[in-house]
Amino acid sequence: MRHDDEIETPRGPARIRLDPPTATGGTLLVLGHGAGGDVDAPDLVAVRDAVRDAGGGVVLVTQPYRVAGRRAPAPAGHLDEAWTAVLAELRRRLPDTGRWVVGGRSSGARVACRTACAVGAAGVVALAFPLHPPGRPDRSRADELGTGLPTLVVNGDRDPFGVPDPASGVEVVVRPGERHDLRRDPPGTAEVVRAWLAARGWLS
Repeated sequence: MRHDDEIETPRGPARIRLDPPTATGGTLLVLGHGAGGDVDAPDLVAVRDAVRDAGGGVVLVTQPYRVAGRRAPAPAGHLDEAWTAVLAELRRRLPDTGRWVVGGRSSGARVACRTACAVGAAGVVALAFPLHPPGRPDRSRADELGTGLPTLVVNGDRDPFGVPDPASGVEVVVRPGERHDLRRDPPGTAEVVRAWLAARGWLS
């Protein structure tokens, strides 16, 4: 049953929307939103529904700055601090979870990558990973994907923020006709994520 709640963090309250796994020991996918967006983004909702329908659990996390009504994102360190606090509290509340996978879209994907090892994640799902600012390929963020964990990147081929190259442990799926918002075919994007999780035995 879906459960909405708030979790206190050092940066203010974060909001969670929890759909728990259908069975004890199941996989829980924790997803964050983009810099100026929210957890109702079409790709996040589609991924949630696909994972939930396959028996997995999903938590959609709203960062404290958005809960407070601000659109301008908090500094990266503040985002990471709040995210880490949310994961710690979720682990306390859900001790029977078998596997934790973290991810998000755009800025949320970066946060998940930067903190994945610290929160004990098994893998990362990065939607619309912003490889570089538009028009600035010299400012690559590719190193953030080097978590050492199995990582799925799903980007559109028309994304002005660029598309990362595959690397060791990093699988990149390029969605034709999609831009940064991945709005053209959310169910197709969700199926890519579901299939990747299932291929690792993380979903039934």
